[in-house]
Amino acid sequence: MEGGAYGAGKAGGAFDPYTLVRQPHTILRVVSWLFSIVVFGSIVNEGYLNSASEGEEFCIYNRNPNACSYGVAVGVLAFLTCLLYLALDVYFPQISSVKDRKKAVLSDIGVSAFWAFLWFVGFCYLANQWQVSKPKDNPLNEGTDAARAAIAFSFFSIFTWRSGATSPP
Repeated sequence: MEGGAYGAGKAGGAFDPYTLVRQPHTILRVVSWLFSIVVFGSIVNEGYLNSASEGEEFCIYNRNPNACSYGVAVGVLAFLTCLLYLALDVYFPQISSVKDRKKAVLSDIGVSAFWAFLWFVGFCYLANQWQVSKPKDNPLNEGTDAARAAIAFSFFSIFTWRSGATSPP
């Protein structure tokens, strides 16, 4: 790509999907998108248990509904944020104003740093709640792989979002 303002070529060029897909920030965004699906999907599908003695479901993370809610909320909102910024990546070469490009890049950096922080908090929170969970609450170990996957992909998401903050379009 020829030199232009804030990492893009000259505005008004034809859309090239091959160039878009090869850009590191686009790849990181797609990976972050997939990680968010894994986190909220794992918690929604297997993060809640019910026992024969109780009528209500409870969160696998130390019976703390806030832990499951936080994981699902961060996962879903990160999923939507990735979609929004993927759309911005597609539209970015069409932005002709240098000021608008600057705003787009700065918002991308700020949002990526914010999400890296939220994923760090989520990882610490889920890992802590998982650590203090009592084995008697889940004697059959149902959903433990999903709980561990959500914790692991929360950890991985810290780095994909942090990398997104340092490699804008």
